[in-house]
Amino acid sequence: MDWMAREPEKRASPAGLWPEAQSVIMLGVNHAPEFNPLALLENREAGALSAYAVRRDYHDVIKGRLKAFAVDFVAKTGAEVKVFVDTAPVLEKPLAAEAGLGWQGKHTVLVSRAFGNWLFLGAIYTTLPLEPDAPESDHCGTCNRCLTICPTDAFPAPYQLDARRCIAYLTIEHKGPIAREFREKIGNRIFGCDDCIAVCPWNKFAKGAQDVKLATRDDLLHRPLAEYARLDDAAFRALFSGTPIKRTGRDRFLRNVLIGIGNSGNPALAATAEPHLADANPLVRGAAVWALSRLLPAADFTALAHRHQPPETDDSVREEWQLALSELVLAENAPQDRKPA
Repeated sequence: MDWMAREPEKRASPAGLWPEAQSVIMLGVNHAPEFNPLALLENREAGALSAYAVRRDYHDVIKGRLKAFAVDFVAKTGAEVKVFVDTAPVLEKPLAAEAGLGWQGKHTVLVSRAFGNWLFLGAIYTTLPLEPDAPESDHCGTCNRCLTICPTDAFPAPYQLDARRCIAYLTIEHKGPIAREFREKIGNRIFGCDDCIAVCPWNKFAKGAQDVKLATRDDLLHRPLAEYARLDDAAFRALFSGTPIKRTGRDRFLRNVLIGIGNSGNPALAATAEPHLADANPLVRGAAVWALSRLLPAADFTALAHRHQPPETDDSVREEWQLALSELVLAENAPQDRKPA
């Protein structure tokens, strides 16, 4: 996430981005799910998608509404405005806290006393001076649930997030192979991770989102990993049309799906992973190697390696084969526990 370090002067204050700005109007949109995101982790053969991703892309919904509000605002006040929804170096969460919408919790996500952790944010910068609302204070207290539940220990300290260890970053933003140390911990999370958000006690005050434009796509809940694995680019785009998932692209999504298949514990799913050894994208091929190494008997995996490793031209995929074969050798040579006499 190197982009976070770019243009620090613009992120430091609204005036750094737009010198004429006098006020910022912050919007929070409730997207509390009607289901328990943690329950999606129980079926390892189904893909778990982040709650925000099984809705229409919030960028489109919120920006359209903010623009409509801005048009009316300009007509009534004569002030200039700029509308932002993740489209510029705007620190939405600190601004939302200053505007009284909530506070940044120990997991760095905005928490609201009315909507829990489930708020989409948008901002309107304006040249009109406005009386500010009182900022919201921190109400996390001694609770550390969001920190202790993280599967990859992505929080080095309260209020600090190491994105390099965050499953949401790894499955959505990260463009290369996912480090082997995190793959097993990802489980069946194939797009994002809601663990630290879903476990927050303040969610008990959140009611399910009633916005029809942000309705949950029920067809994307509990969908088998095997179905996702069969998606070509056209089918991927059709299935995820209008959702945030489409922006990640089929190849990164298939990488995640194959990691989920490798974590499924079901050897029958090897049949859905094996065709991807011939995928056009090395990112997908490498993930298929890892998945198959987890599901197949050593002899069967070694036979696949003899067929597919020699013609492989991508260094990262060749490394996946080599590491997987080395792990099999180590497992075979590991001393077996002696049974009691």
